[in-house]
Amino acid sequence: MNGMHDPGVVAGPASGRTSHTHRLRGLVGTGFIATLAAMTATTLAAALAQAVGVDFEVPDGGETIPLSGFAVVTGFFSVVGIVIAVALLRWSARPAGRFVWTTVSLTAISLVPPLLSGANTATTTALLGLHLVPAAVMIPTLARSLRTRTD
Repeated sequence: MNGMHDPGVVAGPASGRTSHTHRLRGLVGTGFIATLAAMTATTLAAALAQAVGVDFEVPDGGETIPLSGFAVVTGFFSVVGIVIAVALLRWSARPAGRFVWTTVSLTAISLVPPLLSGANTATTTALLGLHLVPAAVMIPTLARSLRTRTD
């Protein structure tokens, strides 16, 4: 039997491309599910903080941060995390380790603005915690997903 006409033979480059596309799609799918979980957890934590008396009023302009604002900002930066994970999966030899290092560093940097906001202690403490909630959801989930896709 001629191997060129055998339906069981799969061309090399096409199968590699399919595998790569499957890995990226799986990572992005996992990332979007984690994003929804992070948005929900952060918004619920902010609502709980409001329920116990945190006003989320930032002195610069005197406006109060709405609950929807927490969801939108969490969603945006979670998608940024997915983009970082996809880029590292594509171009890094050690994507999971580099992802954790990068995102933990970015999370640490994100803690600076609440400290400089001039808000009261309760608001500042709550904002610091609300930066850590989505990080606690997104970083381990995407790092685990990257490890699974590179093994």
